[in-house]
Amino acid sequence: MPLVQPHHVIVGHGGLVMGNPGDRPYPAEPISAPKSDDRLRDVRVGIIDTGISSGADSDHSDWFAERYAKEADDVDPAYSSGDQFALQGGHGTFVAGVIQNAAPGVSFDPEVALDQNGFGDEERLVRKIAELGQKKINVLNLSLGCFTEDDVASEPLRRAIEGLPADVVVVASAGNQGTQRPSWPAALCGVTAVAAAEQKRDGSIGPAFYSNWGHWVDACAIGNRASTYLKGEWHLPGEAAATPFALWAYWYGTSFAAPLVTGRIAATMAAEGITAAQARDKLLTGPDFHPGYGVFVK
Repeated sequence: MPLVQPHHVIVGHGGLVMGNPGDRPYPAEPISAPKSDDRLRDVRVGIIDTGISSGADSDHSDWFAERYAKEADDVDPAYSSGDQFALQGGHGTFVAGVIQNAAPGVSFDPEVALDQNGFGDEERLVRKIAELGQKKINVLNLSLGCFTEDDVASEPLRRAIEGLPADVVVVASAGNQGTQRPSWPAALCGVTAVAAAEQKRDGSIGPAFYSNWGHWVDACAIGNRASTYLKGEWHLPGEAAATPFALWAYWYGTSFAAPLVTGRIAATMAAEGITAAQARDKLLTGPDFHPGYGVFVK
């Protein structure tokens, strides 16, 4: 166990950050909200990410209204200037939508540990984990992570997650660098690490080319999907014109595979009246989808 480590930078596992081979979001058609399950109001999910858009509960009322408490410090700044999105602006809103799609009606608590470009640090992330540990959540979604020197676990993250109540299940994305190197906190013992599978145009499903993988991965889910988003424009250097968005987007990354697993755990809890750990264990029963990708969760 190291006595001294660097102060690690945490990144969101969407695209376009820290050399990830992922991609930007693209405009998508609106998605009909799934029918809400009233039993899920008693299940609570924590989401530590870029936060939630300021108008999420009104822009996507069928998805978010009355399912979270609006707090000023939970809002995603989202934009780099005017109505132009920053690199991962809207990431947390997208993740929240994936969770609602898998567990419609679930209560959630969004917290900010990443800026609108998808960058954060251990100190803030650890503080947010501790805060949610005091709010009686059932499942914690972390669509973010970092590598470390010599691939030794981040000690602050290890201690923060071990300090959570024993009945909290932590789900974390594996990362998008296409490597077997462990990403933290996903690779920590007791954390459910989620890689990404890819649904192709012909309908077949296989390992996603960008996904991290390895013996430390527990599950995988489709990482390319559409979800709730914001109004605004993408205009990256070199592009001739901005791309407008109208509240919906299509994106891919392990960031969006992890919340599908989080939502399925919550939905299984409510449907069967079992604990988060029991729901997780039930979902993870079965053969690996592909070596190093864990069990496939639909």
